[in-house]
Amino acid sequence: MRLSVDEARALAARVMGALGHDEAEAALIADHLLDCELRGAAYGGLARAISIAERFERTGDRRRPIVVRHETPVSARIEGGDQLGYLVAHRATTIAIDKATTSGIAVVGANDTWYTGMLSHYAEMAAAAGLVSVIASNASPWVAPHGATEGRFGTNPICFGFPSDGEPVIWDIGTSAIIHAEVTLAGRLGQPIPEGVAFGPDGAPTRDPAAALAGAFAAWGGHRGSGLAIVVQLLGIMAGSDPIPPDLAGFGFVIVLMKPGLLGPEDVFRRNVTAYGEAVRSARPVPGGEPVRMPFDRSRAARARRLADDAIEIPDVLHARLVALAERPQ
Repeated sequence: MRLSVDEARALAARVMGALGHDEAEAALIADHLLDCELRGAAYGGLARAISIAERFERTGDRRRPIVVRHETPVSARIEGGDQLGYLVAHRATTIAIDKATTSGIAVVGANDTWYTGMLSHYAEMAAAAGLVSVIASNASPWVAPHGATEGRFGTNPICFGFPSDGEPVIWDIGTSAIIHAEVTLAGRLGQPIPEGVAFGPDGAPTRDPAAALAGAFAAWGGHRGSGLAIVVQLLGIMAGSDPIPPDLAGFGFVIVLMKPGLLGPEDVFRRNVTAYGEAVRSARPVPGGEPVRMPFDRSRAARARRLADDAIEIPDVLHARLVALAERPQ
């Protein structure tokens, strides 16, 4: 099914409204899901709305108000009230931006949340305010440590963002060999997952999405990615999560923002970030290779292309599910 950008956004917002979110919340979540679609991360796009609905069906609506439990001029800790991470992380980012803009630095943590989405979405918010960002989010134990076949940490993304004189430099990675949402989407579409990225519940390698969801994913980058994932898990614990959060609940989110001016002239820093990006892109590619990119170049270009085309492609089976959810009485 081919939808215009506005049609896709409206459909996502209708689904969120049918799930009990108010108009402002539904619009904020829909914007995030649409950003995923535009940037080529369809697994975290409108398909995610189906996963959200399934989670509500499984657990019921346990949402409580988002509350700031502890606060200083440069920090805050938020209890998410089992609200969707898109809402909780956006609130945490907004608070962090306000504090860092005033004080030069800020750290905000949030717990009791789930599905925080693309961390680069929040890094873009920070970069637009002229701030350097370090963002991390832990999750349920879907991923096995290097050398193991049982889950002990989440897909655990970590993100770094830097403002420049032009577009920001943002590096946002998951620390697992495959993303939970990718496996879920493959299952919905009846597709196998790649070789070597997951284990079944018996510990044997598998390409079956259902077996992978019942087992564990492999860590990205062997022991290096496994170590980085453990670091992210510990940062989430600092934000108030359990050491091993339950399934799709109790995630920990941390955002640290800094003014470049803390260490020198901000205009010089931004100019140097821009110059360095140009230097990296000018590096000679390997024979037959594509031009060298900086982090975030590809997804930003994909977003611009889809916006220009005004087109979002969604598999028919997913579109039918989304329409049914949007039309379901509250």
